[in-house]
Amino acid sequence: MKFQQKTAVALVLYALAATNLVANAQTIRIANQGDALSMDPHSLNESLQLSTTGNVYEPLVGRNKDLSLAPALATAWRQTAPTAWQFELRRGVQFHDGTPFTADDVLFSFARTQADGSDMKSYTNDFKEVRKINDYLVEIETKTPFPILPDVISQVAMMSKKWCETNQAVTPVDRRKGIENAASFRANGTGPFRLRERQPNVRTVFTRNGTYWGKIEGNVAEVIFTPIGNDATRVAALLSGEVDVMEPVPVQDIERVNNGANTRAITGPELRTIFLGMDQKRDELLYSSVKGKNPFKDKRVRQAFYQAIDIDGIKKTVMRGASNPSALLVGPGINGFQPEAKRLPYDVEAAKKLMAEAGYASGFEVSMNCPNDRYVNDGRICQAVAANLARINVKINLQAETKGTYFPKILRRDTSFYMLGWTPSTYDAHNALNALMACVDDKGAGQFNLGAYCNPKVDELTKKIQAETDKAKRNAMIKEAFDLHSADVGHLPLHQQALAWGVSKKVKLVQLADNYMPFKWMSKN
Repeated sequence: MKFQQKTAVALVLYALAATNLVANAQTIRIANQGDALSMDPHSLNESLQLSTTGNVYEPLVGRNKDLSLAPALATAWRQTAPTAWQFELRRGVQFHDGTPFTADDVLFSFARTQADGSDMKSYTNDFKEVRKINDYLVEIETKTPFPILPDVISQVAMMSKKWCETNQAVTPVDRRKGIENAASFRANGTGPFRLRERQPNVRTVFTRNGTYWGKIEGNVAEVIFTPIGNDATRVAALLSGEVDVMEPVPVQDIERVNNGANTRAITGPELRTIFLGMDQKRDELLYSSVKGKNPFKDKRVRQAFYQAIDIDGIKKTVMRGASNPSALLVGPGINGFQPEAKRLPYDVEAAKKLMAEAGYASGFEVSMNCPNDRYVNDGRICQAVAANLARINVKINLQAETKGTYFPKILRRDTSFYMLGWTPSTYDAHNALNALMACVDDKGAGQFNLGAYCNPKVDELTKKIQAETDKAKRNAMIKEAFDLHSADVGHLPLHQQALAWGVSKKVKLVQLADNYMPFKWMSKN
């Protein structure tokens, strides 16, 4: 082991060892390559963020271990009209500060998702009105029929109206502008765990909520979450027993973790699709050698980029087989996935021809924004893409950075070419259509369509898909929408990555295909 690596390991293990002084058999120490960027559950629609805050805050409708819908802060729901749903709220629930949970908090929380700074607008953009029938009954009226509404709101956390008003946190933390408020560092949810300590990018400590309304199956009293960006350091921390759970396990270290005396790797398919997006709106790209026009507005250029990417080579050399190349922005396990969809063939000569036809035979330069601590091998994937595109004379100026600065940048649309990963939180294709492919508006449609791809026919189908209850008709429309998007080369799909968690043999937990990690289902011997 190199001296620098040994030093890095020693420093991290020293910091973690300090926590052992207060740890007991019911403390679980978790390490991840990145950190949640805020404790505000409405500030960033990103899996690690929502997984972390989901242990503190809760939605009206939750999920079981098989990802089916489960009562959470609502005990029952029913559709009372094509555009109306009523939710019966759970009685006797208290926020962590002792404040009762009521309908006022529901109305406040849904309104907060539409406020400036919210990253959750796409979940509630079709709401017309949220009404309080009484303290424990609310009605949501939508602009159009919305049969999958309970699935959609399963990611929308309920916050205390009183706490937010008292702490000047009425609007969400705006990650795009770097604006913080009390909800960035403190939390007051109804969930099974309370936030005790928050040191961004250092450690976050959660403790069991002794007054939780529901059942906490695990025996965990305390969870200590530590971001460890370096892969080798993270693996060493697991193998030495300084952490109990870590993710992701680098694909090259899965066998090593499985062979550890006290560790195992838990692997499985993930619902997330990794893809590349391009600015298709600006008349001139922000970060390109091309002046006076935008090459990404030309489908031939987008298709040339697609066909120049050797996705099987990336699977073999970068992902070591732990990926599933994709033709769509959704993968297996998502309702509406089209298994018959085929990728455009990898063909460098065809790509060169397309570039020449578009007037870019000599290529051009463009910057590419990528995270280096969010997805499996994200930085290395972008390096491979850059090398591939060099074959068609495109010079990529790669800007790989930590997700703490990466996400605010691309979410401001301050990018020409970027990587993103997406897990449809409703486990339905409509989520991806509405958030990633819809024409951008100010209500939340296309909120993560960061390159502003727009096809009105896709939008029309997305609205029909939302309202359609006949499964066969709905799936046919989903296929039509995806076919249109693929024909436009609206984005460049790459692959679904595989999940790999490193876990102590003393720990029992549940691995979900959306990569969420509920503390309430964790136990330690």
